[in-house]
Amino acid sequence: MDTVPGVYGQDYTYPTSAEVDYYVGKGVNVFRLPFAWERLQPTLNGTLDATELGRIDSFVTYATGQGASVILDPHNYARYSSQPNTYSNNVLGTNVPETAFANLWSQLATKYKNNSRVVFGLMNEPHDLSSTATWVSAANAALSAIRTTGATNLVTVPGNYYTGAWSWTTTDNAVQMLNIVDPGNNYVYEVHQYLDSDSSGTTTTVVSSTIGVERLTDFTEWLIANDRKAFLGEFAVANSMIGSDPSQIGDEAINNMLGYMADNSEVWTGFTWWAGGPWWGDYMYTIEPTNLGTGSQADQPSMTLLEPYFADELEYSSRTEQWLKSSAVVPEPSTSALLVIGIASGFWALRRRQNTRQNSGL
Repeated sequence: MDTVPGVYGQDYTYPTSAEVDYYVGKGVNVFRLPFAWERLQPTLNGTLDATELGRIDSFVTYATGQGASVILDPHNYARYSSQPNTYSNNVLGTNVPETAFANLWSQLATKYKNNSRVVFGLMNEPHDLSSTATWVSAANAALSAIRTTGATNLVTVPGNYYTGAWSWTTTDNAVQMLNIVDPGNNYVYEVHQYLDSDSSGTTTTVVSSTIGVERLTDFTEWLIANDRKAFLGEFAVANSMIGSDPSQIGDEAINNMLGYMADNSEVWTGFTWWAGGPWWGDYMYTIEPTNLGTGSQADQPSMTLLEPYFADELEYSSRTEQWLKSSAVVPEPSTSALLVIGIASGFWALRRRQNTRQNSGL
C-alpha cells in the first residue's frame, strides 16, 4: 500500500476497450473491477473524486454497453488509509466507521442505480477484524445505504477471513453471515478459493485434481442447508499447470471444480477468474492474451481451458438453465495485491429465485 494514492498510468491503471472486446468476444459477460477506495474517495465521507470516478465510469460504460456486467469491487480488505504505509492500522468497524463505508456505497449506488448491469461487490476479502459480527454490521449498513437510494442492483457480500470457501464452515462465518440483511433481497455471498496448499493463491502448486471440489463441498452444503446462493469471485491455477504432462493437473482440477459447481447450480451463480489485464505480464495466473491486438496475439492456456464454459445455455444435472457467458476480474495494476490489473473469466447465472430468503441473478 505504499503507492496509494499513487499516480495514474504509473502506479496503477484500468483496462481498456481492447480488453473488453477480447473477453466479450470469448463469451465473457461479467467483469470484476477492483479499485482503491482511497483513490475514489480521498476523504472519508467526502465527495467521490471526479477524475477517478470518470476513469471507472469509462470502463463501466463501455463494458455494459457491450452487454457485459461489471462488479464494482473496493479492493481494500476492510481497510482504508489515505496515507502510505498505514494501511493495516485503519480497520473498518474499529477506527474506520461503518458509516463511512455506507457513505461510499450510497454515492456509488446513486451513480449506478439505473444501470442494472452494474453489480455492487461490497468489499474484497475482509480479514483480521475485531469480530465477524463487526463486518456483518458494516455490510448491513452498506446494504441499507444502497437500498435507501432506490437501487435494486445485485450485491455480492463476502465473509470474514479473506472470504475463503474452504474455511467458511469452520469459522464463525457459518453463523454470523446468516445475519446479513438486505432490504432489497438481492444479494449473493462472494467467496474465493485457490488450490495451492494453504488456499492463498501465491504458488503454482495444485494439491490434487480433486482439491477444488473438496474445498467447496462443505460451503456448498452450507448454502443448500441455509437456502442461500454464492458467487466464486476468485480462483485460478497457474498456466504452467495446464497441459498434457502428468504433472500438469491444473486443468483437471478446474474442470472438476466447475463441474461440481454446475452440478450444484441451484446455489452457485457463477465465477470470475483471477486475473488479467494490460499490466499482468508473466503473472502465473494471468488470462490476458499475449500481444493483444497484434497479429501475434495468442490465448493463454487458462483461456483455452475456460472458454468452453462461456456458453449461452448449458445443461446442468439433467436440467437446463439459462446461464450468461461470463466473467472477468479487472483489478488495478502494480506489484501490490491491491494494485493489480486484471480480467478473468467464468460464468454468471441469471435466474431470480422465488423465495424471500433467496437472492437473484443480475
